[in-house]
Amino acid sequence: MIHISSQFDGGNIEVVDASDPSDIRLTIRKDGNSDFFQWFYFRVSGARGVPLTMTIENAGASSYPKGWEDYRAVVSEDRANWWRTETRYDGSRLTITHTPETDFAWFAYLAPYTLEQHADLVAFAQACGAARAERLGSTLDGRDLDLLTFGSGEKPLWIIARQHPGESMAGWFVEGIVEKLCDAQDPVSRALLSAATIHLVPNMNPDGVYRGNLRVNAAGTNLNREWRAPSLEKSPEVYHVVRKMEQTGVAMCLDAHGDEGLPYNFIAGYEGVPDATEAHLAPLNRFRAELARLTPDFQTEHGYPKASPGKGNLTTSTGHIANTFRCPAMTLEMPFKDTANNPMPEVGWSPDRCKHLAGKCLEAMLLMIDDWGSGL
Repeated sequence: MIHISSQFDGGNIEVVDASDPSDIRLTIRKDGNSDFFQWFYFRVSGARGVPLTMTIENAGASSYPKGWEDYRAVVSEDRANWWRTETRYDGSRLTITHTPETDFAWFAYLAPYTLEQHADLVAFAQACGAARAERLGSTLDGRDLDLLTFGSGEKPLWIIARQHPGESMAGWFVEGIVEKLCDAQDPVSRALLSAATIHLVPNMNPDGVYRGNLRVNAAGTNLNREWRAPSLEKSPEVYHVVRKMEQTGVAMCLDAHGDEGLPYNFIAGYEGVPDATEAHLAPLNRFRAELARLTPDFQTEHGYPKASPGKGNLTTSTGHIANTFRCPAMTLEMPFKDTANNPMPEVGWSPDRCKHLAGKCLEAMLLMIDDWGSGL
């Protein structure tokens, strides 16, 4: 008998009818205290050798319906290896077809990076001896907000991820960051950590990740609109990180995200912050160019429109940090689909590709170490 469940770390789906494997009807649950929805992650039991046709009936009403165009869902039968499966979107409904070879199969919007995986990553970073671990404070659900600090160099560089919990590619990205920084024989990491101190928040929104949300925390707050005036009542995650940044200073900040619609890796910058000079913007433009040179998975042609001078959004991490610390700050956007400029159809944008990109970002940071200021 077919059974579908999502009552686990990061899970999200609602079952309308699963009585007929050839016509399973599902809906995505909205984020708590919010109308956002797009992330899904569920398990199908008892379907070995059974052709499944599963339709998400409310896909067209989701937060980013263009995200379903040319999209393929991911499936795993061991929760370690994820690949793309046949998916079609008719403008209203998203239909996923697959015949499992095992009793259990997992389906998701992108390969999940759960709160339990985050806990393992923090423990690994501490055990490797390269990182100092610190609890910055509590979330609204009482979970810990973790900070990992690597190196002792002069330049305070910040990397943050998972403000939007459904953007699981950011979890895989920071795993790539941690693994490279923990490699004592990696020449890039050794050189970078002698010149810089890297402050890494691997998961800005642990409540949202555990709840299976797309975009908000336990209060229904979009954390990436809280940086100008965070509060303990609505956005303690941002509040605690901002207070720590004020202590350490910021010479550069990279915020890892995902974009539902665009099939590219790109960087959104701070062109619109008040009084942005050519000198202030130069490191942003150079970082984009260096990263594009280092990996064909990154490109500079496609992305978000640049804000007009003085019209930037100072409530976002990138806008607030660039304006407050007068330093380079940037939002790295990765796709839920495949990269149109460098496709790998079987896996699309995948955990391993996220981790490779993370390593190239660290290489670019090292190449530009003299471009980053003191952060104070």
